Amino acid sequence: MVYKWLYKTPDGFSDIIMNSDGEYLTGLWFIDTSDAKKHTLDCEEKELPIFKETNKWLDIYFSGKNPCFTPKYKINNLTPFRKQVIDIMNTIPYGKTLTYNDIAKIIAEDKGIKRMSSQAVGGAVGWNPICIIIPCHRVVGTNGSLTGYGGGMSNKVALLTSEHIDMSKFFIPKGVVYEKM
Repeated sequence: MVYKWLYKTPDGFSDIIMNSDGEYLTGLWFIDTSDAKKHTLDCEEKELPIFKETNKWLDIYFSGKNPCFTPKYKINNLTPFRKQVIDIMNTIPYGKTLTYNDIAKIIAEDKGIKRMSSQAVGGAVGWNPICIIIPCHRVVGTNGSLTGYGGGMSNKVALLTSEHIDMSKFFIPKGVVYEKM
């Protein structure tokens, strides 16, 4: 069984929907974004302990602080490569960023290979089913491009800004839709 819950975000962000299997958080995404297609929307809304724990985490995060705990989550269909990318994303500190290329270099070094595709890393980052908690918003282009965020560009900019990241070194690529919330 899959359950859902709505989280009302502060002004400047889209609201968030989360999924659970009843015990673990299995999805977290901004409503009305391309990320929604990865998740179960047609399911029962039910207040669960994992949703309360996730709400607490989000309350702390949106108050401008780095939560000191992580809600228990489970990721279905997790390949070894996706797990490695998620593990690296989970090391990106609050208020910092890594590039897709940085992650590719870490994986290449770990595997003892000459090069890893940044595009493959981008695919794994974009596949992430649990936004914010697994901080895919902290992954940026090598040239400072804010690209590749399924949660919507306005949410990515708002998340990075809320973490006091210097936004002057980043830009939104031409053709990417940016609608301020």
